[in-house]
Amino acid sequence: MAPAYKDADLDMVPEQIGDIQIQEDGHRYTNEPHLDDVAIIPTGALDPVYEAKAIILNRAIRDIGMGRYQWELFVVIGFGWASDNLWPIVTSLIFTPVANEFAPTHPPLLTLAQNIGLLGGAMFWGFGCDIFGRRLAFNFTLGLTAIWGLVAAGSPRFAAIGAFDALWSFGVGGNLPVDSAIFLEFLPASHQYLLTILSIDWAIAQVVATLIAWPLLGNLTCEQDETCTRGKNMGWRYFVIAVGGLTLAMFIIRFCFFTIYESPKYLMSKGRDAEAVKVVHEVARRNGTTSDLSIDDLKACEPDGYVARTDVATAVKRRLKTLAASNIRPLFSTKSMGLSTGLIMIIWALIGLGYPLYNAFLPYIQATRGVDFGDGSTYLTYRNSLIIAVLGVPGAFLGGYLVELPQLGRKGTLSLSTVLTGIFLYCSTTAHNSETLLGWNCAFSFCSNIMYAVLYGFTPELFPTPQRGTGNALAATCNRIFGIMAPLIAIFANLETSAPVYTSGALFIAAGLLVLLLPFESRGKAAL
Repeated sequence: MAPAYKDADLDMVPEQIGDIQIQEDGHRYTNEPHLDDVAIIPTGALDPVYEAKAIILNRAIRDIGMGRYQWELFVVIGFGWASDNLWPIVTSLIFTPVANEFAPTHPPLLTLAQNIGLLGGAMFWGFGCDIFGRRLAFNFTLGLTAIWGLVAAGSPRFAAIGAFDALWSFGVGGNLPVDSAIFLEFLPASHQYLLTILSIDWAIAQVVATLIAWPLLGNLTCEQDETCTRGKNMGWRYFVIAVGGLTLAMFIIRFCFFTIYESPKYLMSKGRDAEAVKVVHEVARRNGTTSDLSIDDLKACEPDGYVARTDVATAVKRRLKTLAASNIRPLFSTKSMGLSTGLIMIIWALIGLGYPLYNAFLPYIQATRGVDFGDGSTYLTYRNSLIIAVLGVPGAFLGGYLVELPQLGRKGTLSLSTVLTGIFLYCSTTAHNSETLLGWNCAFSFCSNIMYAVLYGFTPELFPTPQRGTGNALAATCNRIFGIMAPLIAIFANLETSAPVYTSGALFIAAGLLVLLLPFESRGKAAL
């Protein structure tokens, strides 16, 4: 069979390695008969044989199609998405009662502990799932979160709850990198849009958390400015137990009632090709279909004398290569590409700072402003938080509709929703009664959910396919690092004024205006 060329210079003489052919210009292609759409991959990869086998596995998953196993995985993956928002909201909702009970010198340190845990968890589990497997990380992230959350309910002092917050956040931080990896590795390309739809679990988690908090924090929490003792303030402890129990239930469902297969790509990276093929056939069986993938298809990619590189150091290097200079450089290779990459990183950073700066201290702001309005009870605080959460859910759906309108597209919808998010924050400072304050906060929640829905879908479309993972990693890193800065700023800000609101609003408006400077609009166009 003649080799399959794509964007190749036919005058170049290729070097054959098994069924993988590597061109002298730094690209490789394959004449493997199962591949009808060949991806060009730069040479210099850590292990080109691994890359070739990954292409074959992708094709096998595509041929199996979307079936029972992937739909069941979609449900349990949603637990990770929910946990990713559920526990940061726990920190936000217990912030005021914890501060009232322990009277710490710097209450925002609780949020700082959370953000450090999230960053550490994302880094550890992101690398770790390449070393000890996706399946182990898939279960442990939820399990550890549940355990540390339950333990945190017995915290005797502020330092203890801060430490436990960091520990449960360490588990939470691994949910998205691990769950998205294992989902994508079992998902046919035709259904990758489901990764965006998973954001609805993220939004629903906010409603669930606030719904649980309402009776507990609304009735068993010290009122603002009263002498607060542990006996009067048990609500936040019961709340943490309830959410910990819910997370434990999600862990049990994952661990006991759903059979998660190890990722074929992970198995193949460890030299366990036969097990990888077996998993593909097992998924096909669960879906009521068959696969023609065989061990010979994978072995055909290996040159004579090939020895798989399966050590831990290689696994780490494989992960690190996504952030290597050779992968980052193409993102700045032209003026337009460099402008696009730089701007989207700044936009993620500004939102990463602005959102937690306001949202993490929303209950505190509501409570203190409520006192001024004569209705600052914790009951009303968390009732209002529930209303805000519920009205934010439709935003995710509306965002998916607006991005397809020719008049708005991705850029217009993202810019408008981000600017409006900042404007509504400024408007909240003009409220003269609790109903008006609630209205502005609802508008903020609605617009911010549109913003995030568009941001998560638009960002990957701005990067070329070979560097898409690297671009996403750069944007996410900016978001997490600036998220850590938010509580540090709040430590030096006067939370009894509108300073956090003004700062956050300015960041959102600046981010929204920067969106207009992006050189690319991806509506109606295939990704590069």
